[in-house]
Amino acid sequence: MKKENLSLAQRDQKHLWHPLTQHKTSGKMLPIVKAMGASLFDDKGKEYIDGIASWYTAVYGHCNKKITQRVAAQMQQLDQVVFSGFTHAPAIELSEALINILPNNQQKLFFSDNGSTATEIGIKMALQYHHNQGNDRKVMLAFEEGFHGDTFGAMSVSGLSVYNGAFEEHFIEVVRLAVPMGNNNREVLEQLRDLISKYNIAGFIYEPLVQGAAGMKMHDAEGLNTILKVCKQNNIITIADEVMTGFGKTGKNFASEYLETSPDIICMSKALTAGLLPMAITSCTQAIFDAFYSEDISKGLFHGHTYTANPLACTAALAGLELLTSKEIQQDIKRVMESHQQFGQRIKDHSKVKNLRQLGVIIAFELDVEMERYGDLRNQLFAHFMENGVFLRPLGSTIYISAPYIISKVELEKIYSAIEAALEKF
Repeated sequence: MKKENLSLAQRDQKHLWHPLTQHKTSGKMLPIVKAMGASLFDDKGKEYIDGIASWYTAVYGHCNKKITQRVAAQMQQLDQVVFSGFTHAPAIELSEALINILPNNQQKLFFSDNGSTATEIGIKMALQYHHNQGNDRKVMLAFEEGFHGDTFGAMSVSGLSVYNGAFEEHFIEVVRLAVPMGNNNREVLEQLRDLISKYNIAGFIYEPLVQGAAGMKMHDAEGLNTILKVCKQNNIITIADEVMTGFGKTGKNFASEYLETSPDIICMSKALTAGLLPMAITSCTQAIFDAFYSEDISKGLFHGHTYTANPLACTAALAGLELLTSKEIQQDIKRVMESHQQFGQRIKDHSKVKNLRQLGVIIAFELDVEMERYGDLRNQLFAHFMENGVFLRPLGSTIYISAPYIISKVELEKIYSAIEAALEKF
């Protein structure tokens, strides 16, 4: 059959392999032909409220003109150039703007392409930092159930084996630490000290305060801060994976701002470029950079990507930062936070709502039902939300919202209503 007679979904099936998908059981992909503000539109014209900002990226809304117009203008000036041996104004201006909102100890930025590479570079920085100084430290420390990406170093430190099972024998050595929840902080601290005594730990990588892929699990700031202090005392490089939490989602520019102890390294992507273009940044302190600064060429960080610091992506990121720091967007973030708090009051006493939690614009809870009654509960929940014109991606029985900051009150209410309908349906 000629392609002119096939739907987009049928044409998709011929050649495309989608991420996080078992194609034998997944069915056809839904074609999305347009996005604007907090809405997605399929090829039949149906509208869906984007309740997760398309994997936490399009936080200022889809096709935001303040961003697209800036990128369109940059496209006429400089589209792409190698970033080894060359530099350009968009990268320089972005570095200056980003350093202004990062924790005060951050001084250097290393560009890459996505969240996995951002954490991969952070891990390499920690390991090579010690290698360059002749320290015998080859073990990484990470939280249980953490997720840091799909490249090999990132997979090594991730604790969700459903993603990593086929590759585990190839991983770098990692030891795992329980997550501090407030009621177990003393036990976690004892475990940390025991691990430090037994292993030569180079670095500790963590998602600050919210573990995204684990089900938006939120942990104790005081407990995490104590862990970071002990790591600092033992020359363990601390790596904050802010790929999901960064750029306003927790109510602050970065989740690390809730902590007294700043990380040595910060990994950023997703909302960095406002959902327009792929890019990532791994920032670090001057002390980390200085460990690589040498007349010995082998001590350099020899990691690079073809599209490193792409001028168009840098322009999108710079425009995004200007929006993030604007009074308008800060008011939007506060408005969404307050709306979630009110919604939380509506559902907190429902018999099926378990472990309701919120940080910034992220609100989550577990649907407390007998999962065996429903088979694949997650897919049934997903189908329910899509039928109601809402795009949410439950994580198992965890339902969460992390919508664009510019979402309207009416659009938020549509998401809330769909969730309340789910509470009665399942």
